[in-house]
Amino acid sequence: MDLEGILRSLLISPVQKVWIVDHSDVFDRLEGELQEYKKRDDEFLKHEGRGFQLEYIKEANRGYGSGHNVALRKAMEEGSQYHLVVNPDVWFGADVIPALWRLMEEDKSVAQVMPKVLFLNGSVQRLAKLCPTPLDLFCRFFLPGRLFTKRNDRFELRDSGYEREMNVPFLSGCFMFFRMSALQGVGLFDERFFMYMEDVDITRRLHAKYKTLFYPSVSIYHRFSRLSYHNWQLSLAHMVSVVKYFNKWGWVYDKGRRRFNKKLLRELKTHNKG
Repeated sequence: MDLEGILRSLLISPVQKVWIVDHSDVFDRLEGELQEYKKRDDEFLKHEGRGFQLEYIKEANRGYGSGHNVALRKAMEEGSQYHLVVNPDVWFGADVIPALWRLMEEDKSVAQVMPKVLFLNGSVQRLAKLCPTPLDLFCRFFLPGRLFTKRNDRFELRDSGYEREMNVPFLSGCFMFFRMSALQGVGLFDERFFMYMEDVDITRRLHAKYKTLFYPSVSIYHRFSRLSYHNWQLSLAHMVSVVKYFNKWGWVYDKGRRRFNKKLLRELKTHNKG
């Protein structure tokens, strides 16, 4: 079962409940596989005996954000203080969730955290970024990387070295550790985005009122594939979401984008000089 990696990561973490929202016809056997997994996995049975809960939810496919909103609403109903949105192709060690929890407990101004994200070979995935401009995304979609290296390095904050904590307006949706009270204030995922750009949108809404941190003290692994760059249907879905995003926030004039990016770049420049 493809979910075993992430489930084992959650089992060794202080997580009380996991919601798996299945809204894809591809996984029509997932519920049965989960039931079999529950019966045969000794680690799961041990944690279930200590109160760990795994809930399977079958939903119509209304998009990535809509699916996660199902779980987020349930978490709110149950009074959860924090919630992790995570991709099934992610796994991590026992130290990650406790470290993020301590960070949130110590600094109430933090609404969202993403740890350092690594490829399977241990190299860093540059998934903490500036708020995108239309030109940033156009270049990434349509131009060879060698033609816009400087611009893309700036967008991906490469000069930071990904070795220091940063308050970033765009954190990847592969791993989003949220403070629930902050989400209640700014709203859940915008369900107008069927797939892609919903992570940019929700991070910048939180960033406008709270800290949204890249936190490199702990790391996770992500089997990153960038499918939308290789599949025309996913590419089309990505471009549709890009249009919706800039229609919402502004193509040329985006006051928030300008303020967020300018502040972060200034902080990085000051740090590098120091």
